Amino acid sequence: MYKENYNTVVLTDKKIGVITAISISRKKGIPKSNIESANLIEDFGIEGDAHATFGWHRQISLLAMESIEKMLEKLPKLTPGIFAENITTTGLDLTAIKIGTKIKIGKSALLEITQIGKECHSKCAIYRIAGDCVMPTEGIFAKVIAGGYISVNDEIEILEL
Repeated sequence: MYKENYNTVVLTDKKIGVITAISISRKKGIPKSNIESANLIEDFGIEGDAHATFGWHRQISLLAMESIEKMLEKLPKLTPGIFAENITTTGLDLTAIKIGTKIKIGKSALLEITQIGKECHSKCAIYRIAGDCVMPTEGIFAKVIAGGYISVNDEIEILEL
């Protein structure tokens, strides 16, 4: 679940962050709903999420809370999941991560970054709700290398830059 007090998180190591929110949806192209924990399935994605697909390179999407905060002045009611991201992070500079980087989440889940940003072909439902979209420039996408259960407030560690 999204925690209102995300601003109180103070992290000093740029390779370590935390999960602020986990979000899923049954349909693509819509804001996702927050959940407390999720099962990441190897080479599939998050169990129950519309974007989970065996063999696809965009099984999981990540967006920094810091990216969402940039838009809070215009739209103060934005919450994690509004940009259809699966994992909202705090404390990591996701824009500095390169393709091929490995990220460990929680005790055992391992992701590999496969794409930086995405092309928006049209103004989707997310753009219409939020008035803008940060996913094309600040979101990153990954495939699940090793599955595992993850929860809000779990640690995220960048293993390779």
